[in-house]
Amino acid sequence: MRKLKNSELNRKTVTEFRESDKSPFVIVLDNVRSNSNVGSVFRTSDAFLAEGIYLCGITGRPPHREISKTALGATETVSWKYFKNTIDAISELKALGYKIVGIEQAEGSIDLGSFRVKKGIRYALVFGHEVNGVDQKILDVCDYVVEIPQFGTKHSFNIAVSAGIVLWELSKTLTDSSTKK
Repeated sequence: MRKLKNSELNRKTVTEFRESDKSPFVIVLDNVRSNSNVGSVFRTSDAFLAEGIYLCGITGRPPHREISKTALGATETVSWKYFKNTIDAISELKALGYKIVGIEQAEGSIDLGSFRVKKGIRYALVFGHEVNGVDQKILDVCDYVVEIPQFGTKHSFNIAVSAGIVLWELSKTLTDSSTKK
């Protein structure tokens, strides 16, 4: 096997990205404190053609050196909005018809492997603060709470890792459901 050169990857241009059909996902960052995590989520959102990112509370916003360092240009492709309060972002998304999905360890949560996206429905995926997680007030208004299974001694994944896992898994179910008749 030969490693592909960047020129062989056939990636979209910024214009092609902006004009592309997007996946039915908006990412909501609920008070994420690390700008490196924010940048990583931008980059992952670009890779999965997310509709956009809602940055809330203390979450950093572009332009910022630390965000740019990990986003590698994704702040130029992925659209974003800022909200002082996460609940305001959730209210807007609900009014637009999104199903709100908190990514958290909670009573009654759905295992990520069991959660299936439905064609024609858009989802707002809420990721929380690195230590405190998704605020309980936000979980109270979620349509679903999805949990990433873990098998070791740690209680959580890094927020950027969580976003990658969730977008990968949900994108697979979207692809699987669209190919099944």
